[in-house]
Amino acid sequence: MVSRINPPDDPAHLILPADWRVLTFGSLLTLTVTLLFGLATALLASAIQPVTALERGDELYSKQRSMYVLIAAQVAFCFVVLFFAGLFVITFRHLSGQPLGFYARDLLLLETVTPHGQQPESWSQMADTLRAVPGVKEVAIAGWPLLSSGWTGSISVNTAPPTDAWGYFLSVSPGWLNTMKMRLIERRDFNSADSFPGEAIVSQTFVKTFFHGGDPIGQTFEKVNPFGSRQLCRVIGVVPDATCSSLHNPIVPVAYVPFRHFDKTGAINPADGGTFLLRTSGINPLSLATTLRRLVAKTNPAYRVDNVQTRQELVDNQTIRERLLASLALFFSTVALLLAAIGLYGVLNYSVLQREREIGIPVAVGARIGSIARLVTAQVFVTVIVGATAGVALGMASVRYVQTLLFGVKGAAPSMLIAPTLVLLAAALLAAVPAVLRAARVDPSIMLRAD
Repeated sequence: MVSRINPPDDPAHLILPADWRVLTFGSLLTLTVTLLFGLATALLASAIQPVTALERGDELYSKQRSMYVLIAAQVAFCFVVLFFAGLFVITFRHLSGQPLGFYARDLLLLETVTPHGQQPESWSQMADTLRAVPGVKEVAIAGWPLLSSGWTGSISVNTAPPTDAWGYFLSVSPGWLNTMKMRLIERRDFNSADSFPGEAIVSQTFVKTFFHGGDPIGQTFEKVNPFGSRQLCRVIGVVPDATCSSLHNPIVPVAYVPFRHFDKTGAINPADGGTFLLRTSGINPLSLATTLRRLVAKTNPAYRVDNVQTRQELVDNQTIRERLLASLALFFSTVALLLAAIGLYGVLNYSVLQREREIGIPVAVGARIGSIARLVTAQVFVTVIVGATAGVALGMASVRYVQTLLFGVKGAAPSMLIAPTLVLLAAALLAAVPAVLRAARVDPSIMLRAD
């Protein structure tokens, strides 16, 4: 569990010693729970008088009825656990499986810093050096990786007042779109002569938000900074939407601008940080991490690789909470289902033992296995259905407390309610098989002689 929630850049350190204190605490807790729940039953059983039991069977029936009430409560609890497990598992599947807008596999990220800043040409030379490494297919540069950070600003189209919606900006080098496997819908990619302010490639959501779905090619917009300064950009291309800030958030309008920036005086602004994106071919990207770190430091000591990770790791880090909840929910639902099945098996087996004489009579007259199965399991399956119904009510009443943890799934969806019910019925059916087989093997002659 710990290994699955450990992001490489921010590992979780949990102290989990299996020493004598932990083992002693677990043993004492188990013993205490066993005594608390077993002592009351033992005292009730020891108080039963044989003569009273024979003469007053209605009290035994009352005790059996209380046993079925407890089983119904256990089924209801199990339903709730299975219900929440389904919600968390579906949430994790939807979140981790949603389209990203780019191809995340075989992509390595080298987050690099230069304390004194380096010119764009120097960054391009370093990219050429990395491109020559065996196994590296493509190399591009970005201000930062997608799904890691943000650079936003309000947008003014054709000198109009800024809109309430904000745009998300990411500076990239020529070839970045190809490295990310993002297709160009219209016009062209960046080239070495493009700069910011100047040219921009926008996403489809950017077009819908600020250009109202019209043709944006050749049109201009301004990025309005918090202090009122404006940076003019001309649209030269359109790309599909990609997840930029977070998997949990809706798609935002994005403008990709050249990695080469000019300041207010018209001079090229040195970049003090950026991310090299390397797409490998036929090898594990992380296998090149040590080699690439050393190569960057050897080529130019002014560069330092601050962090190395795969793009898939960056995507997986976005779903740590959902992965943890899904894993824990699956574990506890499995335990709850196992306990419920064991309880149902115990009740059915006990019922067969108590009703051997009653079962022996239809067996003696040639009753089929189906009739015997109904006789043995009817009351238990009614108990399961009652417990599942109570579980539905409890689940619907409590789902609002975890609504903020869900993604792409609604607790009131029929499929989320039907699935736990079917699982419980299947568990009850499996638990009933040994009891039915035991009942079918009852020897009527032995039961009659016992009478």
